[in-house]
Amino acid sequence: MKIAAIDIGSNAARLLINEVKINNRKPEFIKLNLLRIPLRLGMDVFTIGKIGPEREKMVIDSMKIFSDLMKIYKVEHYRACATSAMRDAANGNEIINLVKDTSGINIEIISGDEEATLIYENHVAEGLDKEFAYLYIDVGGGSTELTFYENGKMVYEKSFNIGTIRLLNNLVTMDNWKEMKDEIKKNIVSKKPIVAIGSGGNINKVFSMSKTKDGKPMSLSHLKKVYKEFNELSVEERMTNYNLREDRADVLVHALGIFNNVMSWSDINRIFVPKISVADGLIHNIYSQLQHKT
Repeated sequence: MKIAAIDIGSNAARLLINEVKINNRKPEFIKLNLLRIPLRLGMDVFTIGKIGPEREKMVIDSMKIFSDLMKIYKVEHYRACATSAMRDAANGNEIINLVKDTSGINIEIISGDEEATLIYENHVAEGLDKEFAYLYIDVGGGSTELTFYENGKMVYEKSFNIGTIRLLNNLVTMDNWKEMKDEIKKNIVSKKPIVAIGSGGNINKVFSMSKTKDGKPMSLSHLKKVYKEFNELSVEERMTNYNLREDRADVLVHALGIFNNVMSWSDINRIFVPKISVADGLIHNIYSQLQHKT
């Protein structure tokens, strides 16, 4: 069975195509293709309140490409979800209708809480050591989703309008940070030691640059060190020194700032970075829904 997930975020749109095979009565998810297009919808939405004509055309053209790829791979089931930027865009529904007319793709706008719930669909907590509690931190362009697991169960989830594109445009207030800090201090509490699980393109990039072995955590002190190094460089210097694309170099320092704050406020000093995302959660969600129907 071939399943696709489309995640339209504030920074980029992603198409993930998986083949699901049953191995020893358990589903095995095999990645066939992952395509990322840096639409940067948040650059328009968070400053002028809507998606401008240039980025509107990019959305429509990108969805045509995604639709064609799904046909080529003979995808049987898909789900397309848009998050923070499309939620806030005054013309979000209008663009969704245009996409439907031009590519046939149905886009759902999901809430921040639904986004956090999709993270849970990765079943990442099931294989973790029950001696620890886990805070899942997903940092996007428009929002940050926190999901807290204890004893293998989700006990808290919340979405905050603090994201890398909002920070890039100076649109995050002290009140936004205070709300996040207060929520963390109140809800991310456990008698067990807490470790973090990070997702999003930026933390994945930092992880690969750190040369940390897969399955091993990075330390908060390392994140703070990288933040300090990046914060002292211009975007051009980051691109040259670290071989980064511009759309990664300008937001990476803001992502590190979010991770550093969340981990410090939660008294967490280690973060694991498995290769999972909202798109992966969507794939698992689609498969799970299909199984319930049979």
